[in-house]
Amino acid sequence: MTALAEKLKARIAATGPLTLAEYMADCLLDPQHGYYATRDPLGAGGDFTTAPEISQMFGELLGLCLAQSWLDQGAPAPFALAEPGPGRGTLLADIWRATRAVPGFHAAARVHLIEASPILRGIQRARLQGLPVTWHDSVGTLPDAPLWLVANEFFDALPIRQFQRDGALWRERVVGLRDGALVLGLTDPAPRSGLAHRLADTTPGDIVETCPASAPVMAALQTRIAAHGGAALIIDYGGWRSLGDTFQALRNHAFDDPLAHPGAADLTAHVDFEALARAAPLLTHSALMPQGALLRQLGIDARAGILARNLHGAALESHRAAHHRLTDAAEMGTLFKALALVAPGAPLPPGFDAV
Repeated sequence: MTALAEKLKARIAATGPLTLAEYMADCLLDPQHGYYATRDPLGAGGDFTTAPEISQMFGELLGLCLAQSWLDQGAPAPFALAEPGPGRGTLLADIWRATRAVPGFHAAARVHLIEASPILRGIQRARLQGLPVTWHDSVGTLPDAPLWLVANEFFDALPIRQFQRDGALWRERVVGLRDGALVLGLTDPAPRSGLAHRLADTTPGDIVETCPASAPVMAALQTRIAAHGGAALIIDYGGWRSLGDTFQALRNHAFDDPLAHPGAADLTAHVDFEALARAAPLLTHSALMPQGALLRQLGIDARAGILARNLHGAALESHRAAHHRLTDAAEMGTLFKALALVAPGAPLPPGFDAV
């Protein structure tokens, strides 16, 4: 049992059950024992691997997508080039390398990274040495300026709440104690005004997930993009509307019981892209794109062919496997989705289809 588990048990015993959002926030961000506060979670030695760590092609194509969007909107200078939850800085490094030949892009860009983990900030600082980087604790402190932002596997780690329908009412799933162990339970039924619109497409017993922390993030993006221009590219696993229990834990690259190892496993949930779009009503959003389809429309097949020319043996096989993993329907190609948001009247970034 982890030290954080004992801390959570004492808190529940003293003040009562925790919402899943409270539980997730403590597990991920507790300053002493939280998952992101105590480790580098990525790669073979961590618990999961993200698309930028799989292949440089992912960041290169998104970087050129952002740069073309910037050109299409008049190449404003200066502008904020931002990434929340940037991991090891791999995506931003690939974006920066891919855009070095875009006239004026580097001179105008001011890089802003939103990162809560001091360990990952240190890794990012080393990886991005020489770049004009400013670190933030939240999206809300980004500059009031044109903003081009890419969020890859950021929203899935924001704390969620779960509600189970009971007639026309809802019970919230909470974390409590039974015989000294952490267990999931349900509150008494109650009306939930924020879920009134979900009575039309759910039946009793269905679970709906909400992400309270995503609304202020989207509001901050909307304020800057609506006023000054720019675009937000959001890539994550999920769908257009939340339905069902997607709360999960990853530990050592395998699924784990979310209550078994607090602070020692990554906790995530599928992203509700409709909720993100609804939280930024002043912006125009694209159609929700499967990751594989977006990357193909951005030219990944041609880029993969160019890179393959200089590869042989195991390196070539690894490159082909990475291309397959990013795009194939049985891998990340359809599980992961992408959404772009721009100011009304602005062109969508290349690769993204209109609604």
